[in-house]
Parts: sequence; C-alpha cells; structure tokens
Amino acid sequence: MVEYISVSAAKLQEAAYAVYEEGKHGLVSMFANDERSLNGNYAIYCAFSVEKQFKVVKALVDPAGALEFPSLTPKISAAAWYEREIHDLFGLTPAGHPDLRPLALHENWPDNIYPLRKDFDVRTPVPTVHKKWHMNSVEGEGVFEVPVGPIHAGIIEPGHFRFSQAGETIMRLDAKMFFVHRGIEKAIEGLPLAKAFYQVERISGVCTVAHSVAYCQAIEALAGVQVPRRAQYLRALVAELERLYNHVGDIGNLCAGMGFAVAIMAGARMKEYIMRVNEALTGHRFLRGMVVPGGVRQDINDDLEEIIIDLLDKLEPDFTGMIGLFRNNDEFLNRVNTTGIVPRQAALDLGVVGVGARASGVDADIRRDNPYGCYSELKFDVPVYTSGDVAARLWVRVDEVYQTMKLIRQILVNMPSGSLMVEIPAIKPHSSGFGWSESPQGNCLHWLMTGENNTIYRLFVRAAAYPNWPALTVAAPGNIIPDFPLVNKSYELSYACLDR
Repeated sequence: MVEYISVSAAKLQEAAYAVYEEGKHGLVSMFANDERSLNGNYAIYCAFSVEKQFKVVKALVDPAGALEFPSLTPKISAAAWYEREIHDLFGLTPAGHPDLRPLALHENWPDNIYPLRKDFDVRTPVPTVHKKWHMNSVEGEGVFEVPVGPIHAGIIEPGHFRFSQAGETIMRLDAKMFFVHRGIEKAIEGLPLAKAFYQVERISGVCTVAHSVAYCQAIEALAGVQVPRRAQYLRALVAELERLYNHVGDIGNLCAGMGFAVAIMAGARMKEYIMRVNEALTGHRFLRGMVVPGGVRQDINDDLEEIIIDLLDKLEPDFTGMIGLFRNNDEFLNRVNTTGIVPRQAALDLGVVGVGARASGVDADIRRDNPYGCYSELKFDVPVYTSGDVAARLWVRVDEVYQTMKLIRQILVNMPSGSLMVEIPAIKPHSSGFGWSESPQGNCLHWLMTGENNTIYRLFVRAAAYPNWPALTVAAPGNIIPDFPLVNKSYELSYACLDR
C-alpha cells in the first residue's frame, strides 16, 4: 500500500521531516518527475518506509518560479545522493545541500542541459566540455592522497576512490562513480511496457531477476492483476537461485581481498556449477527471459527439478567444506574481524539495505517485511549480526546461503499447478506505483508512471547498490589501504546498478 501526501516545494522539508520522525521511518528513495504536461509542475517524490507500507511526500515545483526545493540532507543523510542526482538530471536545486557536486553527470557534461526533462531530445548532440572536478580530501602535514581507479586491474567497471592517508591509516575516502551511465530511464520513455522490459532486465547482470520482478510488480499493481500462484513460485525459485550464485561467488571474491587462493577457487567453482543450472533452467546463465509482465515465460518439468535438487545435494556439503577453511582460521579472522565497521546508526542514517544493513544490526528484509509473490507462504529466517564489520557481512552471507537452499527446497516441494501468465490490460494513463524485490544486495525499488496506451511516462529505478555505496566512505576510515579490498568486497556492490 502507498499513501501520498502532496505539498508545495516550500513545505517539502516540513512534511518530510514529520514522516521521518527523527529516523523512525527511513527514506527509501527520492526522485523527480517532469509533470509539466500533466499539472504544470515538476514533482519531487520522497518515499519513506512506514511499517508495512510506503508513505510518499510529493512536492510540486512551479517552473515559473525558482527551480529549487529545500534540501532534506541536513537532517536525512540518505537524501544526499538522491538530491544531487535530481539536480544533475532535472536542474532542480536542493537549497541548503552541503555538497552539491555533480553526481551522475561529470565534468565533461555542459551546464544547463538536463537529460530527464521531457523537452530534452535524446538525439540532441551534447558538446563535451572540460570543467574542473573537486575531490574532497584531508590536508595537513604528513597527509597524502592515494588515487585508486577509475580503471582497475581485472574486468570490473570503473569507479574512482581517493584516499586521504596519514602513515598507513585511511583518514578519509571520497568516491566518484557513474562513469558509464547509460541513461536507461530516459531511453525507455515512451516505449511500450513490454518493450521497455528488455532494457530493465539488463540494468545489472547480478540482479537480473530482482529488477525484472520489481518492474513487473509495478505494472501488475497498476493493472490490478494477480499473477498465477505457479508463476509466483517460479519467480521465487529463480530469485533464490540468483541470490545463491551471487552469495557463493561473493564469499569467494571476498577471499580474493587477502589472496586466499583455495577459497577463491572453491567459490568460483561452485558459482559456475549454479550458473550452469541457471542456463539449463532458463536458457541463460543470468536467468534472463524467465520473468515477464504478468507471470513467467516458461515452466519447469520433473527433469529440471531433479537437476536443481541434485545441485543442492552436492552444493551444501561442498559449501560447508569451503566455510570450514576459514571459520576457525586465526589468520583469516584477524583480517576480517573489526575491519571496515559501519555502526548501526550510520547504516540507518544512510538507508543501507541488504547484507550491509543486516550485518550492522538492522533487522530488515523486504521479502518478510513487505512480502510479495509467494514469500508470505514460505518459512525462512533473516540472519542479523551486530558488529558491522567485514566478518559480519561475511557471516550474514554464509547464513543466507543455507536459508536460500532451504527456500528452494520449499518452493519445489510446494510448487502449485496452474497457469503461468495473465494478460496485462489497458492501464489508465499517468497511473503510478511501486514494485519491489529483495536482490542479493538488498531491496530494489521501481517507481513507474504509465503514459498513453501502456507506455512508459517515467520509470525510476533504485537498486540496492545505490544507498549502499556511500557506506564505504564510513567503513574505510581507520583502516589501512591494503584492507580496503576486503571492505569493498564485503559489500560486493554493482557499479551497473548506479549506471542505469
């Protein structure tokens, strides 16, 4: 359920702070929409999680007046990136923002060109400019800067990290992201819902199912249709397989941060096995093509069920053996315990989600808290740790692997019969609503406003990585640079989810 509160831009701060209640109800997303053709205004949407629903403060900005709104960042830290992005893409200024450097648009993008305004034509040539870019750092005797990236060793996507360091200790980390922003939200404007889905499904390889489910649920909620129960179970099956291959691979990748080769190879081997099962099940290693608006595209038979059960039977003891390599390994534990701590309050203030939140004592999982599909019919525990360090993020993942294997077995045992899909009827133009899912990295939110004839008027995507990346700037200080790969890999965040 979603409740909207409409105010003028001048009243945004007052209304948002009232819903926020000093942190009782966290900000889960904030975005803008060009509604000049609908009501003559720009709109700012601030969505808060209030018990089992979303409460949204909508503020209207009159284009005839000052294109600004009062910043929420001074009291709600989680708003910082959202407001910078709104400023970049819509040209609406969050007055009072403490750090209004560009976020999604870099120094080569000209001023006064705002790509998410409706009057910006994607075919418009955009000249390249050469502005200066400021990185925040610490100055003083004995302090020096260490730049890392944006191009990294390996095949990961670009991101620049600037460390201020005294001796071996990190004093401050500033990050510059969004190097390969693809403009998907702009590119799909005006497309039919089904055609836009092709790009939505490809926002991020590691969260294919999560983005697909969130987008489809937004459509289905607006259309007022109920997905068949068998399709709900099949969606949950591929969502949990996505969680499984990511968590197993991420645990191995974390070990790469300290050169623990045996565990690295073990994680990679098990991940490969899971992804081969993914391909057998859906025809794609990243599980693309299974989830579609209205349900799922294909069914599974007894042979595929046996393949999945065989996977679990072999994976569980194999995974337990890998965990045994470091569960009581003092040298390993010395590297991960008390490294990269994000305190619970910092996690709450930044709106951290998923593994990062649960490792810092935030008991939250949208599958349980705002259940969707068949999750209300399934039994599972949500692992929560309180130390907020690399070790806690590791153990959350380990526990979730076992929970995921239990969920997959439940899904297969309780799989109902029935149809796989319902048709999506005509949706009233300019209807809007949310869809959500729990990705391997945390909850994923899609807000959709339809246009004429079941097209996209506006889609806003907030992947789990978006609120989690800023947590690295909290986790890094006080550690040494050689431990930063461990801190980074303990979150294992997607760059592509930012560069949507």
